[in-house]
Amino acid sequence: MKANEVRKMSSADLEKKLTELKKDLFQLRLQHATNQLENPVRITEVKRDIARVKTIIREQQLAGQ
Repeated sequence: MKANEVRKMSSADLEKKLTELKKDLFQLRLQHATNQLENPVRITEVKRDIARVKTIIREQQLAGQ
């Protein structure tokens, strides 16, 4: 996911995406703990996507003040 794609989303969509990414991260961590994870790099990718979404949400909050 690119930052440009995230910036085009509405705030409601960003909140939905954030909860979705957090669920994905939980599932990946669970798979990693049980040695069922095929691609461990995916955990890092999801963490970065979460950080991107949180950053854009914060930018929108600051712009709204």
